[in-house]
Amino acid sequence: MSDRIGVYPGSFDPITNGHTDLILRATRQLDRLVVAVALHTGKEPLFSHKERIEMAREEVAALKSELSGPVEVIGFDTLLIDLARQQKARAIVRGLRAVSDFEFEFQMAAMNARLAPEVETVFLMAAERQQFISARFVKEIARLGGDVSSLVSPRVLARLKARFKRQKQRTR
Repeated sequence: MSDRIGVYPGSFDPITNGHTDLILRATRQLDRLVVAVALHTGKEPLFSHKERIEMAREEVAALKSELSGPVEVIGFDTLLIDLARQQKARAIVRGLRAVSDFEFEFQMAAMNARLAPEVETVFLMAAERQQFISARFVKEIARLGGDVSSLVSPRVLARLKARFKRQKQRTR
């Protein structure tokens, strides 16, 4: 039987404690996890693709002792199903924070199943303490000077502070 490989795709702009919680939990279910950082997300990212990959790699490295299996972080700019096939993945891992996430995720899972019936979408509910975390909220709170230290790692927090400090200096 082949390894149970999963792909966890996202923009990770920035990677949050909610993301890292899902990474940890997904490794308990899979033999190998590929964290796939999307280049084009349909959003205007705060961090470049390269920076988001670097941050994700740093966070995975910091989790090393807690991971139940190997995790690789890669960037991608292809159809998710093509990436899953390239990685020989049997699962796409998606996180659900609230009912409001479900409709979009359900539609995406249905389309992916149509394109690649051999790849299952696996939903993991966000841990209770992580349910309200979204990268969009983290960026907005940090941009306005709020405290996001409980929502991201110290490494990500430092990057957020540096980015917003540079942006403020440019607008003066």
